[in-house]
Parts: sequence; C-alpha cells; structure tokens
Amino acid sequence: MREIIHIQVGACGNHIGTQFWEVICDEHGVDPIGNFRGDSDLQLERINVYFDESTGGRFVPRALLIDMEPGPLDQVRGGPFGHVFSPENFISGRSGCSNNWAKGHFTDGAEYSNIIFEKARRMAEGCDFIQGFQMTHALGGGTGAGLGSLLLRELRDEFGDRMLCTFSVIPSPRVSDVVVEPYNAVLTLKILAYLADHVYMLDNEALLDICQRSLKLSTPTYGDMNHLISCVMSGVTTSFRFPGQLNGDLRKLAVNMVPFPRLHFFVPGFVPLTSRGTQPYRAITVPELTRQMWDANNMMCALDPRNGRYLTAAAVFRGRLSTKEVDEQMAGVQAKNSRYFVEWIPNNVKTVMCDIPPRGLKMAATFLGNTTAMQEVIGRTVDQFQALLRRKAFLHWYTGEGMDEAEFHEAESDMQDLMTEYQQYQDVPVEEGMDYLQA
Repeated sequence: MREIIHIQVGACGNHIGTQFWEVICDEHGVDPIGNFRGDSDLQLERINVYFDESTGGRFVPRALLIDMEPGPLDQVRGGPFGHVFSPENFISGRSGCSNNWAKGHFTDGAEYSNIIFEKARRMAEGCDFIQGFQMTHALGGGTGAGLGSLLLRELRDEFGDRMLCTFSVIPSPRVSDVVVEPYNAVLTLKILAYLADHVYMLDNEALLDICQRSLKLSTPTYGDMNHLISCVMSGVTTSFRFPGQLNGDLRKLAVNMVPFPRLHFFVPGFVPLTSRGTQPYRAITVPELTRQMWDANNMMCALDPRNGRYLTAAAVFRGRLSTKEVDEQMAGVQAKNSRYFVEWIPNNVKTVMCDIPPRGLKMAATFLGNTTAMQEVIGRTVDQFQALLRRKAFLHWYTGEGMDEAEFHEAESDMQDLMTEYQQYQDVPVEEGMDYLQA
C-alpha cells in the first residue's frame, strides 16, 4: 500500500490536523489510545496509508506535530486523541515566531528544521512505498507559513519525485487577527506555486458563511469551521484509505486536475450541508448532492466560480451509488453550464467513487475545482500586501531577521504573473486552446 506522511505546522495547522485524525480514527475504528475497535475488515485493508502498526498492535498516526510555541501542542496532548500520537513526533520551540514569516523561515524556525526533516526522513525510510506528504498550515502566521514553506523546500529537494500537497488556510478580511498576514501569505503563496503539487485553499470567511447560512449556526466557533475542513480532508483522502469502484490517489488527482504546473490551487467543497433541524425533511440523493456540490455558496474558499471558468474539477462520491446515475448527473451539469468550463479540455471532470460513506450519513461527496476565479483570492491578498509594502509598514520586522526588501517585490511580481496566467487561460478561444494542448 502507498503510504502518506502527514505534517501539521503552527497553531491553525495543528487544530485542523488533529480534527482530521479524529475523523479518520473514527472511520477506521481506531480508539483514542490506538487500539482497533472496528467491525469491518475494510477498515483495516488500507489502514497503513496513514497509520503505522506498533509491536503492541496499536495503530500510530504517521504524523509530525510541529509548533514553535508549546501551547497548541499541549492542547493536542490534553485533547481526546492526544495519546494516539507518538510522543516523540511532537516538536515544539519555546518562544514562537511572533507571526513573522522571516522568523519561521530564516531564524528561529530554521534552527529546528534539521530535527524535523530528520524525523520526516526516518518516517519515509520506514515506509514500503511512500506516495507523498500532506501538510496542514495557515498562510497568515509565522510558523505555519514561514517554517511550513521551509519544510516544503527541504522535502522537495530530498523527495523530488514524491507528491507534496497542502491544506492551506488563507487569510480573509472578515476573519483576520494579524496585521502582517498579507506579507506572510504572499511570501508563502510564491513558494507553494513553485514547490507544491496541489494546494487545497481553505478560507475562514467562506467557512463562516457556510456555518451561518447552510448550517444555521448563529455563533460558529473555530471548532465548527475545523470540522468542515476535516470533512473535506476525509473526503479527499477516502479513495486512498478504502477500496472503491473508481479509485484515486495523490498522483492521479494531480495528473487529472493540473493542466499547467503553477495552476494547482483547488477550491474544495463538501456536501450534504444541511442544518440539523432540516435534515429529517430532505432526501439526500445523487441529484441533490450534485446540485449542492456545484453551488457557489458551498465552496470553502471566498470566491465566485461564475466569475471564472473551470479548467478541471473532481468529485469524490461516498456511499453505495449507481455509477451510471453519477455520470449522468455530472454530464448534465457540464451540458447546462458549458460556458463555465473551458472548451479546450475535453472530459475535464474526474469522478472517484467509494462504497463506504462517512459516519452518520448514507452518502456524501467532496468537490475539488480548479477554476480561474482563484485569481480573485490571490488578487485580494496581493492588494492588501501592496497597501502595506507601499508605505514599508512593518517591514523592519522582516529585514531585521535577514530578509531583503527585494524579496517582497519579487514575491509580488510572481503573484501578478500567476494571476495573469489564470486570466490568459480563462480568455483562450476554443481553436487556440486546442493548439495549446497539441503544443
């Protein structure tokens, strides 16, 4: 079986990552101490993708938990699943990175990078056939963004042919508590554009809207938003963890979803999304799942896909479903909304199907879209970045850690190029598009 190593960096990365482990431990029948309590052989069939089996028969998550301040890791240790992780896979500093990307990338975080990388390499050596690495982090903080991107560099150098995917929480204007977030985000996005194979863009603003509008929660907590993210992560990884009718893995997803190397930023979504009160009154069917899946209100990234066009998309269906019905519904969406799909990539919606539904649901689906509307999100962050950089606000905190102002201008121009690239493929007429494919 092809193994995946999970790395969670920074406070946000650890909160999301821990929620993900709680969900998949539940799906695989692993209790909070690591013992198997499941009732089906299917739960064990591919458990090695994410878990190592210890000599005592316990299943230990193949995960590294990293933060430059001890608080978030102490929360994980004290949480319900704190004892399922190996104690030696917790790596924490003493002082934190003060929301400073340069501190995480060049100074304080860099001191720990050798220890972290050595542990990751040892984990990789213990695998029979490693598929790749997945990272959970936020783009706005010092540790998740600065140290996270440093680790991506090192992993790419050492494991050049393995897949690197990240679940990245991008800062948003409505849910923002750090003034230098735009600096940290743009510096990290530049590295993600070059080094990652696919990036799942998650946005607190969109998650807040989903909690309030679809789930009817008047005061959503970070726990509610993290639960939505864990549903997406569980859905994306389903076909690696359970056998299905149409399988997918990290490389298959990347091959089908990424038409040009730098355009690998995906918009995720999860359905069904219904408030608890209305659940008994609604039938969850394949047409209903498909309708919700393509609804702009259910995207977990604050953009409107109607302002761009889909280059590619993928849908992971879970539950006992008819392949024919799924294919018909997906083809129907493309036929009705053909102007929102680029004409020059035929069959650009990939479907993955797995028989095992999430706990508590008969069927569910996870959506991934690679849309040119992603330039909205990048553009929003770049605008905030430019507003700060024009006045050189807070810049001394970064130059004091050894950075140069030219690096900021370089990151900004890289992001402008990325937006131009998205726009270029959005505007391609069909004849020219076919020439692109042949070239």
